[in-house]
Amino acid sequence: MSEFSLFFGLGMEHILDINGYDHILFVIALCAIYSAQQWKNVLVLVTAFTLGHSLTLALSTLDIIKVDSGLVEFLIPITIFVTAAANIYKKDAEVSNKSVKLNYWFAAFFGLIHGMGFSNYLKSLLGKDESIVTQLLAFNLGLEVGQIVIVLAVMVAAFLFMSLGSVKKRDWILVISSAVAGISLTMIIESKFW
Repeated sequence: MSEFSLFFGLGMEHILDINGYDHILFVIALCAIYSAQQWKNVLVLVTAFTLGHSLTLALSTLDIIKVDSGLVEFLIPITIFVTAAANIYKKDAEVSNKSVKLNYWFAAFFGLIHGMGFSNYLKSLLGKDESIVTQLLAFNLGLEVGQIVIVLAVMVAAFLFMSLGSVKKRDWILVISSAVAGISLTMIIESKFW
């Protein structure tokens, strides 16, 4: 197995690992306000998240920035909660172009926080390698593919429930976002940062 394949697989594992469900919850929260017909918007949204994630993952892995891991582990569920709560309190179920652009910025910003959460593990995998560009690229591409898998699952579920199951979009948003908000609130309370 090549080094690229190894780190690509680690990136996919990182996002799809049920034990690291914080990233899965975040992607679900990002997707919750979109219908299956808006899949392109969702892909741009998760790519914005990946760009933010990639930046701080690289900076943290290279020890250019250092943030207390306890603080990062506390902030990650807060980003999930804020995203889910924002979905719940939107005034209407329709997603305007203005709110879509704002969502991209939030996804990128929250990606910056999430990227710091994995850097210690990645540092241990990289060891003393001086050039980590290929590994970081492979890892982040794997991360993006993993997110696309989650997006596809959420979009298929949204289509099945809203189009075939006659669930109203607002009800879909409320149920999915409330569940994600509840789980993330539990994560915040259980955080060791307190």
